[in-house]
Amino acid sequence: MKVNLENLEMKPHPKFKGVRIGFIVTKERHPELSITVLEIQPGVEVPIHDHEREVDSILVLSGTGKAFIGDSWHEIGPKDVLVMAPGLKHGVRNDGIEPLICYIVHAPALW
Repeated sequence: MKVNLENLEMKPHPKFKGVRIGFIVTKERHPELSITVLEIQPGVEVPIHDHEREVDSILVLSGTGKAFIGDSWHEIGPKDVLVMAPGLKHGVRNDGIEPLICYIVHAPALW
């Protein structure tokens, strides 16, 4: 399988206004992982949450913002990698001036 991110269809996120999501791999294809791309508009936050079963891995492709991991906020930008174990509280907000674009892997699959 090969996917060029420039050709990835981005759709409105089903839960978060100001966030678009592109599906690369879903649980229908691989139940052990899902891969998505999120595009978070400036001023938008994906609220603090956790996952009961999934490890959540995020690679920042472009843009800047802050990530909540565990109990504090951290500056994030291109090439930063975040890894959250099941049960760890986390969230992401775009406080920059351009979209924050993140490549996300959940294992086992979330989507």
